[in-house]
Amino acid sequence: MLFQRDRLSFGIVLPAQERTLADMRFDDQLDVAAQADRLGFDALWVRDVPLNSESYPDPIGHADPWVFLGALAASTSRIALATGAIVLPLRHPLHIAKAALSVTSLSKGRFILGLGSGDRPTEYDVFGEDVENRKTLFQSHWERLAAALRPDQKIIGADDRVREEFAIRPHLQQPSIPMVAVGSSSQSLEWIARHAEAWMTYYRPLSVQKDRLGLWHNAQTKVVTDFRGFGQSMVLDLLDKSDAPYEEVNLGGRTGRRGLIETLSPMREAGIHHVAFNLIAQGRSLGEVMEELAADILPAMR
Repeated sequence: MLFQRDRLSFGIVLPAQERTLADMRFDDQLDVAAQADRLGFDALWVRDVPLNSESYPDPIGHADPWVFLGALAASTSRIALATGAIVLPLRHPLHIAKAALSVTSLSKGRFILGLGSGDRPTEYDVFGEDVENRKTLFQSHWERLAAALRPDQKIIGADDRVREEFAIRPHLQQPSIPMVAVGSSSQSLEWIARHAEAWMTYYRPLSVQKDRLGLWHNAQTKVVTDFRGFGQSMVLDLLDKSDAPYEEVNLGGRTGRRGLIETLSPMREAGIHHVAFNLIAQGRSLGEVMEELAADILPAMR
C-alpha cells in the first residue's frame, strides 16, 4: 500500500529529464522506471498535460498518460503506477474508467488513479468547458467514474440513469482501484476526505504544511472514520556532498543526503505518508541520484 499510517513511502515523478523545450524521451524514461522498480521505490507518478503552451511552466512535451502507463506496466513488475493527475473535468469519466481498468489489469493491480481539476482557463476553453464550472464538473465526473469502477459497476448516463445494458471491461480483479485527489480540485477538504482514499498536494515548508495537515485531519474527523492518506510532491536537487545543508528551492529543496534525512524524518512524524520526488540532477546522472536515494535514504526512513 502506498499510503500507510506511520510509514513514509517514496515515488518518482516522470518524466525525469531536463526541463527544456523538448519532447519526452521514452527510452530514457522507461530506463528510469525500470531502475526505480529495481531499487525499491514505491511509485511512479505520471502527469496529464493535454496541451502545451508558453503560459505553462513545464516546457516538456508530455506523453499521453494512458499510453505511457501501458509502457510502464509492461516494463516494471513491482512498483505502483499512479497518475498525478488526470484532468477529470476535461475527460469523459467512462473513458477514464475504461483506461483505469485496462492499466490495472495490465499492471496486475498496481494502478492508483490520481485525479485533479487542472487550472488553466484557456485549456478549458479549447475543450469547450467553462473553468468556472470545474467544481461541479469534477464532482459529477468523479461520481460517475467511481460508480463505474465499483465491483457492482454502475454505468451512469448523461441523464443520470443507470444503464444496465452496458458494462466496461476488463473486469476488476480486486476490491477497488484507489482514487486519490491531487490538489484541491476546487473542493472542500471534507468532500475530498469523504470521497478520496488519500490527498496529494504540493510541497510546502513543513512549518506551513503542518497547517494543511491539521485542516486535513479536522476534515477527516467530521466525515469519515477510515484512514485517509496524505502525500506531497517535492522537487529534489540531491547534491553529491553528503553534509550539504538543506536549502529551500521552488517547490522543494537542495541538500546532501544527511540534510535530506533530517528533513524527511519530521515529515514522517508529522503525518506525511508519501513523497513523490521530482528529481533535478545538476552535474550528476539521474541514475546516480536514484542509487544514492535507494542506498541511504529509503532504508533510513523505513
